[in-house]
Amino acid sequence: MAAVRKALIAAAVAAFAALFGRTFLKLKDISLASREIPVKRLNCQYLKNIDYGAEDITILKDGLAFLSTGLKYPGLHSFSDEPGKMYVLDLLHPKMTPVELQIKGQLDLSSFNPHGISVYEDEADDSIYVFVVNHPEHKSQVEIFRFVEEDTLMHLKTITHPLLHSVNDIVAVGAEHFYATNDHYFHHEALQLLTFMFDLSWCDVVYYSPHEVRVVAGGFKSANGINISPDRQYIYVSDIMDHEIDIFRRNEGEQLAYVKSVAVGSLCDNIEVDRRTGDIWLGCHPNGLKLLKFDPEDPPGSEVIRIKNIHSERPVVSLEYGDDGRQLIASTVAVPYEGKLLIGSVFHKALLCIL
Repeated sequence: MAAVRKALIAAAVAAFAALFGRTFLKLKDISLASREIPVKRLNCQYLKNIDYGAEDITILKDGLAFLSTGLKYPGLHSFSDEPGKMYVLDLLHPKMTPVELQIKGQLDLSSFNPHGISVYEDEADDSIYVFVVNHPEHKSQVEIFRFVEEDTLMHLKTITHPLLHSVNDIVAVGAEHFYATNDHYFHHEALQLLTFMFDLSWCDVVYYSPHEVRVVAGGFKSANGINISPDRQYIYVSDIMDHEIDIFRRNEGEQLAYVKSVAVGSLCDNIEVDRRTGDIWLGCHPNGLKLLKFDPEDPPGSEVIRIKNIHSERPVVSLEYGDDGRQLIASTVAVPYEGKLLIGSVFHKALLCIL
């Protein structure tokens, strides 16, 4: 019996070691840990007042940019313990200095932790609605604001739902309607690791309206950034762990039909779309392992990728900006506007570059 017990223990240890080794190699592959960081800098300057990241940025057609700052995300570094903030930046103003938005209404600002954002412009009355993914105490909820005056957000509504359990990003398609991505299936870090160990693609995209909430697309390893085409016929989703941008057609009844995927070769975070050309702009992490372990002596780099002609048989994927972390750490978003490019990050700074 002792010999049998020893044999079983040895077999179990060997199996565990093999599983651990396979998991380590898989995580190394997913995180692009061996990838050399490309360097391709632009003529850039740091945005004033943005010292703790601008995880997401979106720009209106009149050049008004909204920025979410100060994100605290489990497992990632942060330079500040202060609550997050929202900023607005007029790209047509000579000084181009971000201004902190004053938030009014019934919202606990002491735990405000903004993540992905989206803006909906109501053509009926020119109202501007700002949607913000918020993680107070690491929960997930969506805040809807109305932009009033020059520097004020009026809080209108907080949305929570069991299907919106790990929201990363959002794209608004109405005054109270949106698509949202869930980047994890489980909340517990050990269970999250299991999803990678067994290659479980259980993350999804959820459609929300005041009348119904439902999953409209699934099969993602980690659904991250999301956005919409200029003609509003297609939805783009970044499956960050699969290093791809997935394209879906919006069908009647807000159903999403998968069209195809475009490989980008990087861990791409948020998605922005050029209104004029339809080009896709991506803020990406060239080496995910560096982001997770964060060493200030060897910081994670930044990468901006552009996709031209994404609906054609041969989309063109190009590097527009690359840095080894000496200028910008951990880029998450890149937004073009009239020859300029805003680049945001998880927890570092934000850049204004000339294209």
